[in-house]
Amino acid sequence: MAEQTAKPAREHEVGVLTAPLLTFDLGREIQQLRSEGRWQSGHTAKTLAKYPDLRVVLVVMKAGGRLDKHRTEGRIAVQTLEGRIRFSTAERSIELVTGQMLTLEQNVPHDVECVVDSAFLLTIAWPETSPPKQS
Repeated sequence: MAEQTAKPAREHEVGVLTAPLLTFDLGREIQQLRSEGRWQSGHTAKTLAKYPDLRVVLVVMKAGGRLDKHRTEGRIAVQTLEGRIRFSTAERSIELVTGQMLTLEQNVPHDVECVVDSAFLLTIAWPETSPPKQS
């Protein structure tokens, strides 16, 4: 008989990711993520919505936590819900505090550093895969 390898369980419930209407209690979601062991290591995240052309991810990070240089094929928006993060590209470094948001064009390398314990929403919108309809 083959031995089964146990997969690590998620610390949070995934929930419904796709529906005509989704609502979230972001304060409760942040609190739940901060109660997880993964947050103690620097950061953790939870996908809140996942559609073919759009994804919304809640990220919580401890002070000093980093997401090293990476890029995405879609445009992104980053909205700081709590704390202060430093968002850097090759050209600029911007500090975002609670209530501030930025957008970034697709395929631009960037990194994120958490200045103080923080939470932010990451929204990714992918390019359309088919050309717009002509009238």
